Amino acid sequence: MSSRTGSWRGLFHTTLGAVRTIRATPAANGTFDVEVRDGAITTSHTVTVPSHLPEDLGWPPGREERLVCASFEFLLDREPATSILRRFSLVVISDYFPDYTSEMTRRAGST
Repeated sequence: MSSRTGSWRGLFHTTLGAVRTIRATPAANGTFDVEVRDGAITTSHTVTVPSHLPEDLGWPPGREERLVCASFEFLLDREPATSILRRFSLVVISDYFPDYTSEMTRRAGST
């Protein structure tokens, strides 16, 4: 992972049976451009990380890209990439999935 672009690859069970790739690229003002490739399907998202959120979740400074990727892993375990909002702030995930905060806090220790 470079300092300009975060990328996380993992093998997940998908309808296409392919490897899923999540790429987070920092943009301006705590925003990330995220591309999710799942077999033949590619989706693009713009995600905002509020400045207080990483610390609130126990993530160390400078790990925002990894938090974005972990958040997408979390979402993709629950819904297809085509169902994920195209533009959103990470804080809204807990509105849809109440276990998001506790799961990201748990994952903070393994970053």
